[in-house]
Amino acid sequence: MISAIIYSRVSSREQQQEGFSLGAQAKLLREHADRNDMTILKAFEDVETAKTSGRKQFSEMVKWLKQHPSCRTLLVEKTDRLYRNFRDAVTLEELDIEIHLVKEGQVLSKDAKSNTKLIHGINMVLARNYSENLKEEVKKGMREKASQGIYPGHAPFGYRNNKADRTIEVDPVDSHMVIRLMELYAAGAHTLSTLCKVLKTEFGKTMSRGNIHLILKNRFYIGFFEWAGETYRGTHQLFIDPKTFQRVQEVLTGHNRPKYSKQEIAFRGLMTCAHDGCMLTGDVQKQKYVYYRCTGNRGKCVLPRFKEEVLSQRLGEPLQGLQVPPVIVEQIVATLREDQNQADSRLENERVRLTSRLTAIRNRMDAAYMDKLDGKIPEDFWERKMTDWRTEEQQVKLALDGLASSENTDRALDAQRVFELANKAYLLYVSQDSAEKAKLLRMMCSNFCVDAVSATPTYRYPFNMIFERAKLEEWSGRLDSN
Repeated sequence: MISAIIYSRVSSREQQQEGFSLGAQAKLLREHADRNDMTILKAFEDVETAKTSGRKQFSEMVKWLKQHPSCRTLLVEKTDRLYRNFRDAVTLEELDIEIHLVKEGQVLSKDAKSNTKLIHGINMVLARNYSENLKEEVKKGMREKASQGIYPGHAPFGYRNNKADRTIEVDPVDSHMVIRLMELYAAGAHTLSTLCKVLKTEFGKTMSRGNIHLILKNRFYIGFFEWAGETYRGTHQLFIDPKTFQRVQEVLTGHNRPKYSKQEIAFRGLMTCAHDGCMLTGDVQKQKYVYYRCTGNRGKCVLPRFKEEVLSQRLGEPLQGLQVPPVIVEQIVATLREDQNQADSRLENERVRLTSRLTAIRNRMDAAYMDKLDGKIPEDFWERKMTDWRTEEQQVKLALDGLASSENTDRALDAQRVFELANKAYLLYVSQDSAEKAKLLRMMCSNFCVDAVSATPTYRYPFNMIFERAKLEEWSGRLDSN
């Protein structure tokens, strides 16, 4: 009999919705183990996001697998329950274990076919994309809220968030401190340091000079706020006289403080020097031109400085090598479509079974209730059985909810889009500005190694596999050979 462990995970958001119940996952995995003559040695459960590494029970599971080399089988519901980041994927790959992705119908191991690994890599990319898409939807909602004049973030000092109405209102205590700070500084007789002392003396409040400076410059107090690079007119109540605020700004600018450029350094953090391995950083010259250079943390470096336009061109050139023949794309998409149809069939069979079970439980509950009314069974027996049946009813309902969450996922279409992105990456790159170019590069590459004449990328999985096959022109007519 094969020894195995199981891993299940929900995030806090999913746990509230009960769409990915830990109990439903564990039930599915134990049933899979029974069907395949496996013995479950241990179960690990996490209630945290898989987008980043560092989950407590995941780390415990890795530690346990290292300590028990005789157990090399891991059961998990599907890819995004296990990980949505590449570091954890590499960690498990190094353990040389066999991973059963039960709902996806895949078994991943070092001996798995390259096609299976490629599809798994695509599933992992799609799982990560789900997290990124969720973040984008949250940002979209916040932008919509901002467009309505409601500040979507944490209220500035002097205001407070009204969680019931989801609005911002004046704080009756802190607002008086802001008024006092504005009035004193507008008079021109105070510095930031003396304002700190005033707050401590008059209100018993300790605040740093930096925070006071932020308050004095914040246009929120006269009805404006910035969100996602845009300025909006707020609908919140005002308690600062605009004339007083303007005098404060005149006093601040009169101190001749240096102005710092807000120009974005698009490619910073994406490159390392080929000579010494240090990061490349960028700076703005003449408030207009962006140049990149080696940080030189290991001593003086011979790498020349690059103007952003020149470096941008070099970073984009490798993307021309990401080309997948259309026939290969069609074959992989067809395989994914077939796998999804089989998975849908299994889901439908399981749904029918669970629905039948739910109907049977409820019929038992109704029959027992009538028996209680007729005096055929005692009250304590009825209550005990009803408790058991309600628990079982809830478990079946949660399992049905878990099945429903697996619907409406067209992985074949998503995979096709991944390949389309690979084929069109260079054309997309050259048509965008620096910020969008950097975003595209970070999605497909983890790093670029830069020397005086070239930039060599380290592609993320599965784009690295696509690049290697394209470079060697080893695409074959058989899908399982790729």
